[in-house]
Amino acid sequence: MKIAVYCSAKDRIPEDYLALGDVLGKWIAQAGHTLVYGGATGGLMTRVSNAAKAASGTVEGVIPQRIIQAKRMANNCDTLHIVENMCERKQKMKELADCFVCLPGSYGTMDEMMDVVASGTVDEHRKPIFVLNYKGFYEGLKQQAEHMRTLAFLPQQEQYAPQFVDTMDELINHLESLKL
Repeated sequence: MKIAVYCSAKDRIPEDYLALGDVLGKWIAQAGHTLVYGGATGGLMTRVSNAAKAASGTVEGVIPQRIIQAKRMANNCDTLHIVENMCERKQKMKELADCFVCLPGSYGTMDEMMDVVASGTVDEHRKPIFVLNYKGFYEGLKQQAEHMRTLAFLPQQEQYAPQFVDTMDELINHLESLKL
């Protein structure tokens, strides 16, 4: 299974958040899956990809020209897809992946997550997306979704929605249960 991971590229985040990348990358490799990620260096992106490689896993990156020009291209990808821009990166990652995982991150992570959710909502795909709500990181997003549901901007029973999990163990259990 190819698992796309969206996450922070910032190095100065707390160590316990960075360690999430170590755990997930190692599990992906040891379970025989392929990591699909943004192909860049920094923060959780480096940690998840390095952990997958260290555990003899397969790593597939998708990187836009702008990030290459910024000298942030990772050197640990078995396959590296070079695309023109962030929109193409999101599209390529959606095509490659069988499922998606969102670790804590910033605007880019949120953009990637919402792109997957929005395209799933209109039936462009049925690939599951899991959001790790580590230490309540995504509580505000969950509250916003509930607010939108209360005001009928979201249906009471969504046909496609992100699945929030609170711990890495819960995330891994969900990934292990997938029949893709």
